[in-house]
Amino acid sequence: MAQESWKMETEETGCQPPEGPILCSNNCGFFGSATTMNLCSQCYRNVLSKQTKAAEAAAAISAVHSQTTALERQHKILKVEPEGSAQPSVSLATSSSSDVKPLGSSVPPSKPNRCNLCNKRVGLTGFKCRCGGLFCSLHRYNDKHNCSFDYKSAGREAISKANPIIKADKIEKI
Repeated sequence: MAQESWKMETEETGCQPPEGPILCSNNCGFFGSATTMNLCSQCYRNVLSKQTKAAEAAAAISAVHSQTTALERQHKILKVEPEGSAQPSVSLATSSSSDVKPLGSSVPPSKPNRCNLCNKRVGLTGFKCRCGGLFCSLHRYNDKHNCSFDYKSAGREAISKANPIIKADKIEKI
């Protein structure tokens, strides 16, 4: 009875049960699936990583190529100018060379991570003072590191900005 209903369902919908397991197309010995291009999970992961690396390499090559063509165009422009205007071409060359940055120097300079007094490594726990220094937990207070910031005048300025003087008119206007 159940077999007859299964046969009727498959005939009506056109669905067929899988005929059997499919071996990996790389012949590694594991079974693959149709969703992973008949590859096993490990081979599929390797193929995807190769594709992403190839795409990244192609993007990097195109970026380098575009930079070199731009530099070649600038050199052609500099060579085409007549000799009478040698001085402006020099200023153009210096301004264009400062705009172009080499790829290796894209690393930002590191921030200081040591106490200004005891030279102790502070890392993320360092305290920045208003005088501009970086200090450890022992030297973070202004009396511990001979702070050059004038807290008294800064406080006076803050109060004067926060509380402006309001004077009433001496004579009421009609």
